[in-house]
Amino acid sequence: MNPLLLKLRFGMDLDAGDRALLGDAFRATRSLEPQQDIVRAGERSSGVHLVLEGFAFRYKLVRDGRRQILGLLLPGDFCDLQSIVLGPSDHYIAALTACIIADVPQRQVDALIFRDSRIARALWWATLVDESVLREWLASMGQRPADKRIAHLFCELLLRQQLVGAAGARDCPLPLTQPMLADILGVTPIHVSRILRDLREAGLIELKDRHLHVPEVERLRAFCDFDPAYLHLVNTPEQGASEPLSGTGP
Repeated sequence: MNPLLLKLRFGMDLDAGDRALLGDAFRATRSLEPQQDIVRAGERSSGVHLVLEGFAFRYKLVRDGRRQILGLLLPGDFCDLQSIVLGPSDHYIAALTACIIADVPQRQVDALIFRDSRIARALWWATLVDESVLREWLASMGQRPADKRIAHLFCELLLRQQLVGAAGARDCPLPLTQPMLADILGVTPIHVSRILRDLREAGLIELKDRHLHVPEVERLRAFCDFDPAYLHLVNTPEQGASEPLSGTGP
């Protein structure tokens, strides 16, 4: 199933007609290579881009060329739904891994929103959750120590991928390099390396072949005080999706 539909089921009750309209809208796809820009700062997007496969990321560059990563975009995430209202982008969006994205012209998105209030509310929910995730990242940057900051990010990425069927109960892809983690968390790559070593030695995580394994999800959540309320999962996960959310299972 389209990962957008898998994601939206946790925020809005859409009927079969709504799901069919959304599924049909996001069919025009293209492939991107890692580090290829999807949206560039200062440019007006011709439409909306949806990640179907792979990882993408938002970032800004400061005057001396340093990069701050502002968000990670996973399957089912919109890159630039806000561009419909805001116009030219104030930041960059690029593929982190090889990606498949769907491109939808703005007029088609407008038609969906004005035709069906449930779809409009569902897309609004997705945008507001993106803002909530950013607020949580800001709280982490300001108040959590670096080891809990990384652990919290890992808990979030595991859960967000579970919601769209891209992760198991304790395992998920993690294609982030140590320099990228440093650009997300506001620490140096050397500090990231030390923290990852400490988390591994404590038995909280395992990293291998660009995958994250969490032996005890609830233990990692307790370590970093992870509370998924900021993801605003309004609807109870369906049978089969609830097991990964609890951190239990094989």
